Amino acid sequence: MTHPSFHRHQAGPRHPERPARLEAVERGVTASGLETERVEPPEAHDHLLELAHTPAYISHVRDVIAAGGGRFDPDTAAGPESWEAAVRAAGSGPQAVRLLEGETEAVALLAVRPPGHHALRDRAMGFCLFNNAAITARFLQTRGHRVAIIDWDVHHGNGTDAEFEHDPDVFYISAHQWPHYPGTGALERVGAGPGEGYTINAALPAGTGGDLYRRLFREMVIPRLRRYSPDWVLVSCGFDAHHLDPLADLRLTEGDYHFMADQLLELVPSNRILVFLEGGYNLDAIAGSTRAMLLGMAGRAYQSSTPTQLSSAGSHRALERLMNIHDRVSG
Repeated sequence: MTHPSFHRHQAGPRHPERPARLEAVERGVTASGLETERVEPPEAHDHLLELAHTPAYISHVRDVIAAGGGRFDPDTAAGPESWEAAVRAAGSGPQAVRLLEGETEAVALLAVRPPGHHALRDRAMGFCLFNNAAITARFLQTRGHRVAIIDWDVHHGNGTDAEFEHDPDVFYISAHQWPHYPGTGALERVGAGPGEGYTINAALPAGTGGDLYRRLFREMVIPRLRRYSPDWVLVSCGFDAHHLDPLADLRLTEGDYHFMADQLLELVPSNRILVFLEGGYNLDAIAGSTRAMLLGMAGRAYQSSTPTQLSSAGSHRALERLMNIHDRVSG
């Protein structure tokens, strides 16, 4: 699911979140060899945006863009054509849900800009204007569904975490570099009140490789989500944990994205999986990882040309501490 307006969103000269990222995704889709149907998402109306954002904030974003664009923080800006891109990105998830409900063998890849997982209810940040995954999760809740959000972007999805911190009907899992932007998502953040235990923050040190991610999925993510039994799985898919990415220091390979995607089929059929493009700033890594991820979600084999990168003992200690924290929370 994509649209020409996503190419017209301009975040600023030499900004890493640039339209060429979508072209890299397209190369990965084509290289996968999978049958593809391209769909254009509709614009989200205010009532949909208000599922995860305040009316005052929505009006503020609209007014800034209508006045020719502007900067919301040092990293986050919009141009005069960014409104259509932002509301189509926000509308992509609910539309994909409607389409997948009539499919038996499909997965939705939402190649959208701007990304969303840093956007708070009343604040833009981290290149994000509206929280596309959070809006979709709230939309699914209106239909009575339980939702899991798996965020493997290298940065903690603070907006998504804050939105569902108290909500036991949305299980949020983030694997991210720590400490790193935006400075949130510590291991001890497990949700609060009725949502306690329904947030997992795998805060991992720089240099963590795919062996640790594979262990995280096998020993924690998949077993806990299997018990939770979600109806839908949303992926906040950043490719910036890739070892070639210029903005972070984790060490995933294309094969690791294939592994994580394949693991999701243990939880739900592919037609209950939506993948939202978040970060990722090396174009070759985006293209290769997109291909590998889609093959994983199609249950197809993939042979990586790069060996799985090994993690330090410190990374494994972080995972063991995380599992101990959640064992205590779950009793």
